[in-house]
Amino acid sequence: MTDGVYVGNAGRDAALDRGWLLGHFKEASDPRHSEDVEIKWGVHPQGEERAHWVTGEERTALLVLISGRFRVELPGRSVLLAGQGDYVVWGRGVDHSWIAEEESVVLTVRWPSVPGYRVSEEYDGAGGRSRPASAVARSHRRRE
Repeated sequence: MTDGVYVGNAGRDAALDRGWLLGHFKEASDPRHSEDVEIKWGVHPQGEERAHWVTGEERTALLVLISGRFRVELPGRSVLLAGQGDYVVWGRGVDHSWIAEEESVVLTVRWPSVPGYRVSEEYDGAGGRSRPASAVARSHRRRE
């Protein structure tokens, strides 16, 4: 990495840092360090869902479906990504959550790369799910 170049494999490298390939959280000397953008290669088993809604979002995000069937929950709207290349973009201030309806691979690009958004995972030990997606959506709608 001393020459400012990094060559890797998204599947292998993603497993080392919860899916994240690039962003502020990489060492400053690593070519994958960026305060401008974050990139994630997300591999999600069927039924996996985000532990908590993201609220007070300060970033813009692009989520592209590589394979599978992936649902993104937004305030008052549910977006299903079902075909390779389907994508959704949301801006600053848009709360969100998600669930993998089938085993899915998604590429997420967020900008800028802002520290402090790590969510502690709360798993129930049964396939990694914390709550059913319907409960997450109902919980969020009550807050609106």
